Amino acid sequence: MLVFAAVVMVLTTIPYVLGYAVEGIDYRFTGFVFAVEEGNSYIAKMLTGSYGAWLFRSPYTAYPQQGMFIYLPYILLGKLASPPGLHEQLVALFHIFRFISGILAILATYDFLSFFLKNLSSRRIGLALAVIGGGLGWLLVLLGKNIWLGSLPLDFYSPETFGFLGIYGLPHLALGRALILWALLVYLRFSVKIFQGASIEESSILDSRSILALSGLWLLAGLMQPLSMIIIGVVIAMHLIAIRLWYIFQHSKGDHAGLIDWWRVFRMVALAGILPAIFVLYNLYMSFSDPYASTWIKQNLVRSPHPAHYLLAYGLILPYAVLGCWLVARKNPIKGWFLIGWVVIAPLLVYFPINLQRRLPDGVWVALVTLAMITFEEYVNTDNTNRVWKRWIWFTPLCHSFLTSAFLLAGGSLTLLKVTTPLFRPSNEVTAFEWIQSEIEPDSVVLAAYETGNPLPAWAPVRVLIGHGPESSHLNALKLLVESFFSTTTSDQARLELLQKFDVDYVFYGPAEQSLGEWDPNPSSYLRLVYQSGDYSVFQFLP
Repeated sequence: MLVFAAVVMVLTTIPYVLGYAVEGIDYRFTGFVFAVEEGNSYIAKMLTGSYGAWLFRSPYTAYPQQGMFIYLPYILLGKLASPPGLHEQLVALFHIFRFISGILAILATYDFLSFFLKNLSSRRIGLALAVIGGGLGWLLVLLGKNIWLGSLPLDFYSPETFGFLGIYGLPHLALGRALILWALLVYLRFSVKIFQGASIEESSILDSRSILALSGLWLLAGLMQPLSMIIIGVVIAMHLIAIRLWYIFQHSKGDHAGLIDWWRVFRMVALAGILPAIFVLYNLYMSFSDPYASTWIKQNLVRSPHPAHYLLAYGLILPYAVLGCWLVARKNPIKGWFLIGWVVIAPLLVYFPINLQRRLPDGVWVALVTLAMITFEEYVNTDNTNRVWKRWIWFTPLCHSFLTSAFLLAGGSLTLLKVTTPLFRPSNEVTAFEWIQSEIEPDSVVLAAYETGNPLPAWAPVRVLIGHGPESSHLNALKLLVESFFSTTTSDQARLELLQKFDVDYVFYGPAEQSLGEWDPNPSSYLRLVYQSGDYSVFQFLP
């Protein structure tokens, strides 16, 4: 499986290598093939770590922040880099993190499948589906309906719905998926042993080991993605409730032994959940006590699309998974109700009334694939034949799941051949960014257009007023103010008020800013030119 994981990660690295191969003299590659704005923000977080930060404070706002204990992997990675060539080092570290996280996610997926599947071929096919499989989003693309019911197909933008996008370019989500699966495996192994009649002595040894393992994995998953802690807790709680109800219905006169076993499992989970619960409470406290965090949460909208998109995403695998539910519930209820329950509560998670609802079903794709492979395994065992063609007739519909990943890899590579923004930045612009990084005091506030404000903090340790959708506090209002700043109809008094209100230190003036208006900052008495090269200038504000 390690070879398969390495091959997959090498394939996902090829587009990034291509980006550096075609960047040329006039343009510099950002290091990202998709979600470039998010990619720049991860490099910006790493850059803050390079300059001594331990808590996350977004460089995409000039509003005061207390700092939060999140995005720790990126901040820690940043501490491994230092000038010169800082941006290149950070991008390289990011992709090393992506490569390792992808391998761990693939190995964790295989471990999860192996817990439920005995047949080696079922595990391997299931692994391929879980890692590089997708839905029918490619069909909409072929039909020219890229936007359908107000949204792109989930295959092309939601790493939680499947898994390929995580290993392709979002390492903290890939590693978060691995930790979710390993944490759930610790719980499953413990609960199966207890419910199958482990002795009190044996269960006490299992208790201490399982508590430590589950608690550590649970907490680490939250450090990758705080909502991962909620997912682990909800899925485990669902299973405990399902098992208790199953015992009650199976033993109408009561089952004292079953209740004792259930209590042992519940006690283990409760003790393991203490540290994760503290971390969840910390995040809740910060979201209410820090005005910036509160605004960021409100702006961070990760909503689920129309339900038809989920039917399109999972439509291929659902018939196999439904049959798998019946098979596993009949053969092994303890394991079966875990998978069944996770799939059943998925629609509730998908549309739970929070801003980040699309993140909550993370991992359910692996549960669906596992159920489908249980069906496949049953077919292979009961068929009593080694005729490969029969297996492939059964499996052929699921082969269409691989087309989305092929589209993403091919599309990313073809897009790179058109050397343009935002995947690439003009070399003169990058030179200006590098000058700011070397000459301007870290944490200085720079006023720039949104298009400049996104990549700038990835090259220089400065703050901008706007540059990132969720992280730029009061983005819509500030965007209008920044745009009006460069308009000839705006008075100098209005400009001064904006500069003073946000303690702006410098004004960046390049093609993006020039496109907002014809105002020329050169004659201004309150701005001093400190850098100029081609179309790019930097002015210092003189209060």
